[in-house]
Amino acid sequence: MIFKKAIFFLLLFLSFGLHAQDNSVDKKVDTLAVKSAEQLQFNKKQLIIPVALITYGVVGLHSDFLKAINSEVREEVQENIDHKFTIDDFFQYVPAASIYALSAFGVKSKNNFRDKTIILATSYLIMGVTVEALKKTTKIERPDGSNFNSFPSGHTATAFMGAELMFQEYKEVSPWYGIAGYAVAAGTGAFRMYNNRHWLTDVVAGAGIGILSAKAAYWLYPTVNDLLSSKKHKNRKSAFLPYYDGKQLGFGLVSSF
Repeated sequence: MIFKKAIFFLLLFLSFGLHAQDNSVDKKVDTLAVKSAEQLQFNKKQLIIPVALITYGVVGLHSDFLKAINSEVREEVQENIDHKFTIDDFFQYVPAASIYALSAFGVKSKNNFRDKTIILATSYLIMGVTVEALKKTTKIERPDGSNFNSFPSGHTATAFMGAELMFQEYKEVSPWYGIAGYAVAAGTGAFRMYNNRHWLTDVVAGAGIGILSAKAAYWLYPTVNDLLSSKKHKNRKSAFLPYYDGKQLGFGLVSSF
């Protein structure tokens, strides 16, 4: 029961966040082409949801009260489990992959393929560095006792990063695309706890990091785009290349002058 309530309130909290993140979803625009030329602009209000989630996770590292909730949620989840499902290893990439899949099916996104890829790579870099740095500095033991890199949840961060990107790219078409992405992301976090790989605080913090990383990528896009622009650097050729090391999927930047 506690686990179900935790997931319910997480989804409820995020649903309010979707409506609060960008009021432009409800505004009428002349054409989607006009809106697609605009990138997400920095606004302090956009920090409320992700910072609150990250703060919850960080406070939970030392709060006996939140640690007790972690333990209660774990006991509730593990009580009636017969076997594990590793679907979260796949689910974490679904929202980000859907950004390209929807475009392939003709759904108009805010940015073209190149710009979406730059934004995705930037957000993945920010998210990845943040997650790995926190894992190495906090050294929190996983619920299953396998190692000491539990905080925060990288799977959850990846999923929520993709969900936020999906929301930003398709919110003018329909906010339901973003909602679907967030539902998959929340499911990823739930399965990380179901599989006894993360505490609730790990998952909540991961969600905040993922959302904030995606937002930061949009804020930084003009600067990153200038650095990669062939107009300003005629002799420079750059490309984002995907990589997979058997455990993690990511992007690498290759640049020649």
